[in-house]
Amino acid sequence: MKTLRTAALSCAALALLLSTHAAAQQRMYKCVDAKGKVYYTQVPPKECLGREAEVLSGQGRVTKRIESALTPEQQAAREEERKKQLEQEIVAREEKRRNQALLNTYSSEKDLEDARARALKDNELAVRDTEKHIADAEKRKKALEVEKEFYVKKPMPPKLVQDIKNNEVELRNQRELLAAKKRQVADINAKYDEDKRRYVELTRGAPAAAARAAPKK
Repeated sequence: MKTLRTAALSCAALALLLSTHAAAQQRMYKCVDAKGKVYYTQVPPKECLGREAEVLSGQGRVTKRIESALTPEQQAAREEERKKQLEQEIVAREEKRRNQALLNTYSSEKDLEDARARALKDNELAVRDTEKHIADAEKRKKALEVEKEFYVKKPMPPKLVQDIKNNEVELRNQRELLAAKKRQVADINAKYDEDKRRYVELTRGAPAAAARAAPKK
């Protein structure tokens, strides 16, 4: 009895192997050439080289699709689309990182406004410090002008000439710095306005949107 069962199993396995082999042999390729002629062959015909094709099973079902070769223009368009998608993914990741950093930096809108106030205060102190440097340089300039009057009819000493030049450079630099510090007030407010807009959107936008979307009772 055991011998008969073993023989039966062996026959079944052999039959399965033969049927699988037969199915593989029956695999067909279907394609259409440039003139519209349809081909059914066991190997892709040369007439369909680079064209779209279908792999059919022994039962006629499509088991695989082979895409046609792309033209240089199509390849360039696909590459351009791939680059755009990659750029969009990079932008999305950066936006997500910035949003998370914003939420990690501030615990509330008040916390954000306190940070704005500190930034404006620091800038105000920097403005005052620069104005003091300008006032000191102006005093130094007047002293140099007084000293310069002693040399109306004779050459000035090289040190005095250099001191006057240094004073002019210092005044110019400090005035430019003062103008930049005053412009920073608008930049600071613009930065914190944008941070606040994003913070409110991140912390209150989603719940508000959910509330609007919820059905009314």
